[in-house]
Amino acid sequence: MQEIPMSDTVEMLQAILGAIDEGIHVVDANGMTIFYNHVIAKLDGLTPEEVLGKPLLHVFPSLDKDTSTLLQVIEKGHPIYNKRQTYKNLRGVRVETINTTLPVQVGEKLVGAIEIAKDIGKLRELSERLIELQAQIGKSKRVKQAPSDRLFFQFDDILTESASMHVLKTRAKRAARTSSPILIYGETGTGKELLVQSIHQASERSDRPFIAQNCAALPASLLESILFGTTKGSFTGADDRAGLFELANGGTLFLDEINSMPLDLQAKLLRVLEDGQIRRIGSSQSVQVDVRVIAATNEEPQKVVKAGNLRADLYYRINVVSFELPPLRERKEDITLLVSHFISKFNRKFSMQVNGAAPDVQRLFHVYEWPGNVRELEHVIEAAMNMVEGDTLQLEHLPAHMMSRVELAEVYTAAGITTADGWAAVEQRHTAASTLPLTIRPLREAIRETEEALINLALEQTNGNILQAAKLLVIPRQTLQYKLSQQERTEPN
Repeated sequence: MQEIPMSDTVEMLQAILGAIDEGIHVVDANGMTIFYNHVIAKLDGLTPEEVLGKPLLHVFPSLDKDTSTLLQVIEKGHPIYNKRQTYKNLRGVRVETINTTLPVQVGEKLVGAIEIAKDIGKLRELSERLIELQAQIGKSKRVKQAPSDRLFFQFDDILTESASMHVLKTRAKRAARTSSPILIYGETGTGKELLVQSIHQASERSDRPFIAQNCAALPASLLESILFGTTKGSFTGADDRAGLFELANGGTLFLDEINSMPLDLQAKLLRVLEDGQIRRIGSSQSVQVDVRVIAATNEEPQKVVKAGNLRADLYYRINVVSFELPPLRERKEDITLLVSHFISKFNRKFSMQVNGAAPDVQRLFHVYEWPGNVRELEHVIEAAMNMVEGDTLQLEHLPAHMMSRVELAEVYTAAGITTADGWAAVEQRHTAASTLPLTIRPLREAIRETEEALINLALEQTNGNILQAAKLLVIPRQTLQYKLSQQERTEPN
């Protein structure tokens, strides 16, 4: 293989870095700029010629070795991720970016640092539009609408035949009478926001705003200004703007994935919960607000606290009332009801007339573990509705990721196991035999363990009669005896 000359390699690298649609700034170990692409030049309001080959602090005099992320990385050799940085260029123009800065090493020697910068202004503009839209929704939500067009869910929308869910709904209705903080734990897709909206709608705050914010959806550096608002001049482009706490005044603020909120911001949230006062960024004035805060996490709260992602004092303050939404695999009695509901929903949406799901599809749904919970079930029904040609959902209409379960369904049916109890017994044995999710099991291993589970179930149903078990499995008696002997050999001592 012909080696590429070093000069060509450098030119190629510069071309690649120059084509990236993010700001790239590279300095050597002495803080001298050796690469500066057109994106970062536009962000900084300079030309590459004004920066290349010059000391960093000469071009950006407002920075020093303690405030420059590039110089910090050169000094300490550790990367800095998603750091907000505000500085002035050599013309005195204020610049604000979010930077990820990494050390550049050749062997064991640190030779410089590379910084990838994003324009925080665009992110802030998008977030402010989001705030404005949520405020408009909060103002207009009391306009009368048809039930099918309702913007917010109510307790009647929580469909269930599960005893545990009925208890949860009863407790939540009681909690709706007060303004105490609430913490909700539930896996992704269990319906946390549905429950939160139902609590809000059943409360005396129902005619006031309901605003939801996912704490993991935005950079940490923007979340504070979104929650608490800004004052004009507090940073480049900042205006007097209310945050979500002010917009939700008198109503409910739902903070999802609260464990993703930075710890310093969690401390500010704790103060708001204690005294009901917020202070906009850049302001010395406090504003009194009356907001019910409902928070949620998709991880067990105690584990999140132990891992250091949720302050213990905030946890104890916000966990005044708590609810744990069970995953769909623990409330399988609701599956038939939910399947019917989602089929009706997409019949209306797609102008279709699907009557229901075939029995083998229903059986499959009852043994599937639903890692995405109710949301996944809804998406599976929607996908099947896109494929169906008649009036019944069949196995072949299901999404590809469920095909391994379909193959098992065919094995179960061929073995004469047609009851939900029989399927559950095989599923229990299969699950116990492996800690891996079924959908990623090695094929040979999955077939062997499924075969063993079927043989054991057949022997149970025939009280250990090998001949009758062989007939149930539709295999010769000698074959069954051979497989049993093989099982005995592979069993651990």
